[in-house]
Amino acid sequence: MFDALMLAAGGFWALTYVLMIRRGFLDGTYGMPLVALCANVSWEFIFSFIHPHGPVQRPVNIIWFFLDLIIVFQLLSYGPPEFADLSKGAFYAMSGLALATSFCSVLFMTYEFEDWDGAYSAFGGNLLMSVLFIAMLYARRSLRGQSVSIAFSKMLGTALASLAFYLYASVSEGSILLPFLYVAILTFDLLYLVMVYRRRAEETEAKR
Repeated sequence: MFDALMLAAGGFWALTYVLMIRRGFLDGTYGMPLVALCANVSWEFIFSFIHPHGPVQRPVNIIWFFLDLIIVFQLLSYGPPEFADLSKGAFYAMSGLALATSFCSVLFMTYEFEDWDGAYSAFGGNLLMSVLFIAMLYARRSLRGQSVSIAFSKMLGTALASLAFYLYASVSEGSILLPFLYVAILTFDLLYLVMVYRRRAEETEAKR
């Protein structure tokens, strides 16, 4: 059952990435907040190639990683205008620093807590991502790079992974932090979904 839930979660997250990529090219922007993207691609690289997961999860991680590389390309292509106060050089330097910091944080957290499942870094990064999506919606004041389908698919993917770890993963036993992360992520994901839905309704009304 754990593998089935994780495969379903992986499918919804792969769909989320595909929807983000499509929306990003249509809108000429990137669909994942910069810091969240750096944490995401770092986690996927580490648990695909440095400390690979088992035969079920590893192929999913690799698919995620290569889909995320397309979003990284969108970030580097479309990102500078989103940071108007920075020169292109400063933007690329900031992005590189964020990636290096994220990679080291995920890797060292894995060693520090002997978290070979990557659970703490995965769900911690997911909470960060959930909050940053709300911040991105506020900063852009529009649905550029975002959509209701992205918000819904993202929420389902993480909710299924949370359920799998809560019910079947030994790392959740006796943990106070992980159950808190599961609930906190779902709360922010629901809030983001409502906000995106309302923004879409406002934008639709404004076009009439």
